[in-house]
Amino acid sequence: MDLASLIGILGAFGLVIMAMVLGGDIMMFVNIPSLLIVVGGSLFVVLMKFEIGAFFGSFGIIAKAFMFKVSKPEEIIEETVELAGLARKGGLLSLEGKEVSNDFLAKGIQLLVDGHDPEVVKALLSKDMKMAQERHKYGATFFTHMGDVGPAMGMIGTLIGLVAMLANMDDPKSIGPAMAVALLTTLYGAMMATMIMIPFADKLLLRAEQEGLIQSMIIDALIAIQGGQNPRVIEAMLQNYVKEKQRVIPE
Repeated sequence: MDLASLIGILGAFGLVIMAMVLGGDIMMFVNIPSLLIVVGGSLFVVLMKFEIGAFFGSFGIIAKAFMFKVSKPEEIIEETVELAGLARKGGLLSLEGKEVSNDFLAKGIQLLVDGHDPEVVKALLSKDMKMAQERHKYGATFFTHMGDVGPAMGMIGTLIGLVAMLANMDDPKSIGPAMAVALLTTLYGAMMATMIMIPFADKLLLRAEQEGLIQSMIIDALIAIQGGQNPRVIEAMLQNYVKEKQRVIPE
């Protein structure tokens, strides 16, 4: 998991748990029936929105997206300028076997070495980029649905607890546990949506945007290399993908 996500989730839960501890016995905030209603119920409801294979496949997409390190634009520019210099001196075949840090760039280099037309190279890489974007967005959809369903399941648990409490008003001992289910399911639903699901959905969309930017840069660079552009021209062109304050003017 990337550092921002790790710090964010640990910080959010740390503050909430601290507030619970300061408020008394933390175990009074633990209720297994409430957890089953919110977490288990939400998973089954979201399962109805997907096919079984796609549902379980979402977990793999999510894990890969959060563990995946996005390449920095500056690093890609440096690598592609070096590749452009090699191609101008020794031709595209001189790029064969060249080690690079990005898998998408490596795939594009292989297409150049194989001698495909620029239109074919751009079409194949653009299709690959589009499919990667769709996978990230599909994973984000899972989290978005969980964020929508969680609070609703919390409300269902609240109603169950209130019904149980009202049905046993003559038994004082049953009022406390029923009220705990009523309140804690709402708490769990709100925490799950606000502190986990919605931020994770947004992070996946951000990851898709970042990766899409890098892949667009790589496509432009490869087409320019295939066209025999001067490395300095390629570097200047790719600087448009870098934030203005971080741009380096080629010498």
